[in-house]
Amino acid sequence: MSLPQAARGVDGRARDGGGARGPGSPPRRVGRYELRRELGRGAQATVWLAHDPRLQRDVALKLLNADADPAMRSEWLNEGRACSTLKHPNVVPVFEADEDGGQPYLVFEYVEGVTLAARLKSQPRLPAREAVGLMLGVLDALAAAHDQGIVHRDLKPSNILLGGDGRPRVMDFGIAARVQRGPGEAGAHDGRIVGTSGYISPEAARGEPPQPAMDVFAAGVMLGEMLSGAPLPKERDPWRAIQRVQSEDLTIAAGGDVDEGLRAIVLRALSRDAAQRFDTARAMHEALALWLDPGHQTLDTSHATLEFLLRRIRHKSDFPALSSSVLRIQKLTGSDTESLRTLSDEILKDVSLTNKLLRMVNTVHFTAVTGEQISSVSRAVVLVGLAGIRNMALSVVLLEHMQDKAHAAVLKEEFLRALMAATLASDLTPQARQGEEAFLGAMFQNLGRLLTEYYFPEEAQRIRQLTAGPGAMTRDAAARKLLGLGLDDLGVGVARAWGLPRTLQKSMRHPTGEAPARRIDPWADEGCERMRWLARGANELTDAMLGHEGTAQAEALSRVAKRFGPALGLDARQLLQAASGARSRLAQLAQAMGLTLAPGAAARRLLQAPAGGADPRARQAAGEAPQAGVEAAPRLAEGSPLVQLSSGLETVRSAVQGRTLPPGDVLRLVLEILHRSLDLRSAVLCTRDPQGTALVGRVATGERAAELPASFRVPLRLGGQPDLFAAICARGADLLVADGATVAPRLPAWYRENVAAPTFLLLPILMKGAPVGLIYADKAEANTLALGDTELLLVKALRDQAALALARP
Repeated sequence: MSLPQAARGVDGRARDGGGARGPGSPPRRVGRYELRRELGRGAQATVWLAHDPRLQRDVALKLLNADADPAMRSEWLNEGRACSTLKHPNVVPVFEADEDGGQPYLVFEYVEGVTLAARLKSQPRLPAREAVGLMLGVLDALAAAHDQGIVHRDLKPSNILLGGDGRPRVMDFGIAARVQRGPGEAGAHDGRIVGTSGYISPEAARGEPPQPAMDVFAAGVMLGEMLSGAPLPKERDPWRAIQRVQSEDLTIAAGGDVDEGLRAIVLRALSRDAAQRFDTARAMHEALALWLDPGHQTLDTSHATLEFLLRRIRHKSDFPALSSSVLRIQKLTGSDTESLRTLSDEILKDVSLTNKLLRMVNTVHFTAVTGEQISSVSRAVVLVGLAGIRNMALSVVLLEHMQDKAHAAVLKEEFLRALMAATLASDLTPQARQGEEAFLGAMFQNLGRLLTEYYFPEEAQRIRQLTAGPGAMTRDAAARKLLGLGLDDLGVGVARAWGLPRTLQKSMRHPTGEAPARRIDPWADEGCERMRWLARGANELTDAMLGHEGTAQAEALSRVAKRFGPALGLDARQLLQAASGARSRLAQLAQAMGLTLAPGAAARRLLQAPAGGADPRARQAAGEAPQAGVEAAPRLAEGSPLVQLSSGLETVRSAVQGRTLPPGDVLRLVLEILHRSLDLRSAVLCTRDPQGTALVGRVATGERAAELPASFRVPLRLGGQPDLFAAICARGADLLVADGATVAPRLPAWYRENVAAPTFLLLPILMKGAPVGLIYADKAEANTLALGDTELLLVKALRDQAALALARP
C-alpha cells in the first residue's frame, strides 16, 4: 500500500469544520426534506439541519459533496446499512438512506448538542467520574454494535455527540465493518488501513481484519485524553502516528483525580497486544462501573441505559415516582404517632400532591362511608391508611406527569394497564399488609415497561412491533435487542437505586415457564415466589381484557384464570370475580383523577363490565353519559358495617386527639366497635408483658370475654415450634384466615386447645417497626369473616388509633 493510499485511508474522512465545499450551491430541498442551515462540513460531506414536513420533525441530513471521492459512495451505503440495524439509546439512529437526482443522502435523528471534540476544546480535562460516566455510554453502544458483528473502526471524539440530556451518542459508522471470523470469509478484509490517526489501534495500523478489540483501544485512547487533558499520541504527522502506535506504548500521567485503579483500567485498554486488552467492550464497561461504584455487583446498576435514566432522575424530576416527596413517603410505613404526623407533614410539603389526594378521598367511594367531606390530610391518612396513601401518591403523581408528554394516549394506556394489574393483585390477597405489597409488586413488574415508554418512546414503539405478528419476540427479548437490557433488569435496577425494599425488588421479576400446577407455599422465599406469580397472573388477566372484547374476552379471561388459579390457591371463579370488581374500582380511581380516554381506546375495556352493561362509574370514566335514573355509586344503607366502622372510627379518633378517654378505655372502645360492626364471636387485645418477652391478653369482648385473655400468650421471639401468631407479629403482617383448619399445623398449642376458632383475623400493632400489641377477632363459622377493601382500610385505621392510645404516656 502506497503512502498516499495509507494517508487517504487513515485521514481521508470528513472532519469537523474542515474541507472545501463543492462547486455550486446545494439545493434548498433534498427529497422531501427542507434544508434549514448547515451544521458541519467536511472533506467529503456536509451535514444540514433539515425539516421533514411529512412527520413534522427536524432531522440531520448528511449530503455527499458533489466533488467527493467516488469510493465514498460505498462507505455511504455501508453507513446506512450499519446504522439501520443498530437501535440503541447511545447510537444516533439513521432514519433513511436514499438518492435524489443522483445525490446520495442519509437522514439521522437530530440531536441538539456538541461533539465530544468540541467539548474537549473548551474543557480539555474532565473530572474522572464525569469522564468515566460518559465512557460507560459509549462502551454500551459499542457492545451493542459488537453483538451484531459490527466494528466501528473510526471511534474518536468528533464522532461522539453529547445531547442536551447528557447522553453520549456514537455516530458516523461510515467505515464500520463486519467482524471477519476466518480466512476466505465473504467480504474478507482487503488489507487497507482505515481509521483516524491518534485513535487507530496497532493491529488496525498493520491493516489487520476488523475486530472489536480495535474499538476497545480507541475507547481507551479517548478516556485517557479526557483524563489527561491532551491527546495521548503527541504526534501531528499521521504517517508517523500509525508507525509509533505499533512500536510504542501509550500512557497517561499520574496525578489529579486519576487514581491507580482507574489508571490501570485505561492502560489495559491501551495495550499494544490485543490479547492483553479487555476482551469485550462490555468487560471494560464492567471494570469502569466497578471503579465508579465499588458496591456495584451486576449489570443492573452499571448498564448505560440504566445510567442514563438514573442521571436523568438525579437532575430532573419529570418521572413522578422519582420525586423526593414520594420517595420519602415510601419510607414512612410505620403506624405509630410519629409516623402518622410525619407522613401528613410530608404530604403537605407538596401542594399538588395534597390537592390530588384530598380530591381522591372526597370521591363518592369515601364520602359514602364518612357521610361528610374530608378536609384535612391527617384525616385522609387515618381513613385510607399509610400504605394506601403511599400507593395513591405513586399513582396520582405518575399520571399527572405522564399527561405532559406528547404520546399521552399510549402512556395513559400503559399506566391504566399497570394500575389494573396492581388493583387486581391486591384484591386477590385477603391479608391487608400483603395486599399492599401485592399492589406494588404487580404495578412495579411493569416499571421497566413504563420507564421505556416514558424515556425511549421510539424504542418502545419498535418493541411493540417486534412483539406482534408472526415470529413475534417476547417483550424482554425485544428490549434486550433494542436497549441492551431486559425490562425486568431496567425496572429492578431503578428500584434498587430508589432504595425500595429488597423483597419488593424480588417480587418485581417475572417468573418464567408455566404456572405451577399446585398451590405455591405462601412462605417460600419470604413470600416473594407467590407474589411474583400473583403479579404475573394479574398482568396476564389485564392483557386479556385489553386484547379482546365480548365473548372472546370472556374466553381469554377464563383461560388465564384456569392457568394461574391452582398456583395461587384460587379457583377460576374467584379470579374472574376479582377481575370484575377491580374494573369498578379502577373506573372510580380514573374518575377521581380526571382521566378520560379517547373513543376507541383499548384501555376503555379496562373500565367497562364485560357483560350486562358497564358499571355507571366506568361509563363516566370512559367519557360516557350515565344512564338516566342511575346514581354514580350506590349509597350505603344505614347501619351497615361500613357506616358503623366509619362512625366508630370518628368517635375513637376524637377521643384520642382530644384525650377525652384514658388509653385503656380507648382500647376497649376499639374492640367494641370491631365486635359490633363485624358481628364477631369474640375479640381480644394483647399487649406486651412487663418483661417485654411476649404479647399477652389484656381485654376481650364477646363470648368468654372474662376468661379468654388468659389463654393468649404470643412470644416475641420465634422458637422451634410452629407458631403462626408469633410469625405474623414478627413480620408485622396482617392475616385473615378464612378456614382455620387450613393452617392448623402452624397454630400454637395454647390456641388449638383453648380457642380454635374456624375463622379469625390478626392485626399486629407496631411502634417503630416492633410489635407492641395484637388485635385478635374471630367468628363462629368458617369463611364468614369476609372484609371488603374499604372495611379493611377502616379496620386498619382503628388499629392505628389503638397504637396512638398505647403510645400515650
